[in-house]
Amino acid sequence: MDLLDFSGEEMYFDEPVTPEVEALLLAVAQQYGDDAAEHSLMRAYFLEPEHLTVLVALYRYFFYRHRFREALTTADRAIAVAARRLELPSRWEQLTPAHLGGSVLVSMSMTRFLLLALKGSAYLLMRLGDPAAALQRFDKIAEIDTSDRLGVKDLRAMAQSSITEAAVERIGGNVSFIGR
Repeated sequence: MDLLDFSGEEMYFDEPVTPEVEALLLAVAQQYGDDAAEHSLMRAYFLEPEHLTVLVALYRYFFYRHRFREALTTADRAIAVAARRLELPSRWEQLTPAHLGGSVLVSMSMTRFLLLALKGSAYLLMRLGDPAAALQRFDKIAEIDTSDRLGVKDLRAMAQSSITEAAVERIGGNVSFIGR
């Protein structure tokens, strides 16, 4: 499966939102950097909590404000919504290549969205100082995306390196070799 081949399909942002939510999202763009932006985003979320456009807007808001914990919660919500739409297991840990093989028949773009949201959540875990949890998510993507079309190979290596460095620090950082 080529995760970069999704031409001709609707994207999440092509799905219409209610006029009220559309007005709120436009207000957010004008209010960016202002506390009112968050209020408008939260109102949009409460009106359409399963709309991926709203979730992505909320994720980006938190991410660019360096509120990584809230961004992670939002990414996990987007993953759950995408999984439900694709009739996949609700927990990303349960996803298998066979699941994703079936989900591309439903929607390649939604399958790709789910995997990119998983990648984003793993990156957030790295930023939050939890490389072991990040590595689990990167490993799941790599299990499915064997051609590394979504580019997690280097991120996996960074997570693994962080885990190794932390382990070395835990044992004192001084590793002596016998015979030296």
